[in-house]
Amino acid sequence: MTTIKWRNHLTAALVGGTFAFALPLAATAQVNNPGLLVHAADDEPTTLDPAQVEPGEGGETVILQVYDRLLDFGADSPELIPSLAVEVPSVDNGGISADGLTYTFKLRDGVTFHDGTAFTAEDVKYSWDRAIEMDLPEGNAGALADVIASSEVVDDMTFSVTLNDPSASFLNSVVTAMVASVVSQDTVEANGGIEAGVPNQYMAGNMAGTGPYKFVVWNRNENLQLEVNDDYWGDNAKLDVRIEIGGDPDVRVLGLRAGEFDTIETDPSFVADIEGADGVTIFKGGLLLEPLHIGMNLNIPEGSLPPEDTISEDFFHDPRIRQAFNHAFDYEAFLNGPLAGYGEFNPHYVPIGLFGYDASAPVYNKQNAAEAERLFREAGVWDEGFSVSVITEEGNLFALMCLVLKDSIERLNPKFRINVLAVAESVFDDAHASNPLEYAMWAKNADPAADPNFYLNAYAHPDGEWGEVHGFANGYRDAAKIAGLIDSAAVELDPAKRAATYAEIQRELYEDPMWIIGAQEGIVMAHRSWLKGFAMQPLWPRPSLKFSLFDK
Repeated sequence: MTTIKWRNHLTAALVGGTFAFALPLAATAQVNNPGLLVHAADDEPTTLDPAQVEPGEGGETVILQVYDRLLDFGADSPELIPSLAVEVPSVDNGGISADGLTYTFKLRDGVTFHDGTAFTAEDVKYSWDRAIEMDLPEGNAGALADVIASSEVVDDMTFSVTLNDPSASFLNSVVTAMVASVVSQDTVEANGGIEAGVPNQYMAGNMAGTGPYKFVVWNRNENLQLEVNDDYWGDNAKLDVRIEIGGDPDVRVLGLRAGEFDTIETDPSFVADIEGADGVTIFKGGLLLEPLHIGMNLNIPEGSLPPEDTISEDFFHDPRIRQAFNHAFDYEAFLNGPLAGYGEFNPHYVPIGLFGYDASAPVYNKQNAAEAERLFREAGVWDEGFSVSVITEEGNLFALMCLVLKDSIERLNPKFRINVLAVAESVFDDAHASNPLEYAMWAKNADPAADPNFYLNAYAHPDGEWGEVHGFANGYRDAAKIAGLIDSAAVELDPAKRAATYAEIQRELYEDPMWIIGAQEGIVMAHRSWLKGFAMQPLWPRPSLKFSLFDK
């Protein structure tokens, strides 16, 4: 039996004795770093270019602050609000054509890029065309290219786009995506322009947007600095920003307690080390739209598995094996251990809180050892056992989820073995980005989105992002049916009919799971109590903060 010890950040830090922060003996009324917001991030961006950034990657947080998109989400609602467009297109206001294919955006006049040039519809078309033409493998150009048939500059302040097919999620999943951020055409053309398939090195490390913050400097491996854009078209930000780079959770915890950081990237496993600390507030409420999952690979290259793995390459082709893993996982141990009770169990694969979520759908939420054993026996692997590796980043919730899986499976049968490969982030990122994937299992979280079509295309469709990499068509009992349901929901403009289709999809995916979803993580964010205007929005890129809202 495997014994799991949940990490205690503060204890580990004090024993190590290597951190520079001194904890105050009592709360102080003095505000540290007046005029400056200091945020401690858990990782460093790989790029600051909207055309190159990977969804869910650290660069998205910075792009959110420096660039604008045509539409945005407000601080406390999933409703769309205008940004560089002056209104949200609809059929009623003439912004969406009767056939649902053409969207017309009336743009905000008088907006200026940080390089001093004027914003026009040409910049919108240039930005979107640029991402599509570059089509970088690590980027998200497909969000635009897969749905857009053509775009047009109607006049200086009007931009129009025509889709291949009607899309129920175009506005809240594509227009708001970081890849749809509007960059200065003048800056790009003055610094390398556009080359298909080739990253722009200047734009990867520099920024020229219209947002509430201007980019100042990126000191690699140390920090990234932004300053208030005094010429912003909307409400001005009140604090300059310094994003401290460093993944060590103990440094973040001690820095927050010492008042050196105003906000820190937080997950529920931090709560025990922060709760009750003088001058610290922990925001708790709602759920992140990022289900924590463990993937099962049905497209393993021959001979690629680690030497300790004894499974065959087609091990997960059998739906009974995938169901057995889902029944075996100890969901309550994960929720009450690493997640400290902050989270919920959700069906496959529409997050709670999103349109299309069906509360009545069946869900894996309790360990069912008897059913797992029955399925493993029926699949013919109970007596001989197996050994399989799961790769994950070290020192985070993903690794802890894998340890719960290890404990769950190995307690079920001593002949079963789960090898947790907890590796450095860069090593995991390389493995995670490979196609085909050379591991049978891996752990991470979903990228957040505002519409169920994104999740089901990415994580369930046999021809989608992970369906193609993982070979879902090799294992689905009826891949064509699942593909057809997802495709039909994507273009269904009647909300009631669309919701009914998503309910059916969730039931199909319960019977034919491709993921173990440990939980949907609760929203937890620790910050200094002197911070005013604090707001979290799970539809923004992590850490789900708009820095321009804050003051001290």
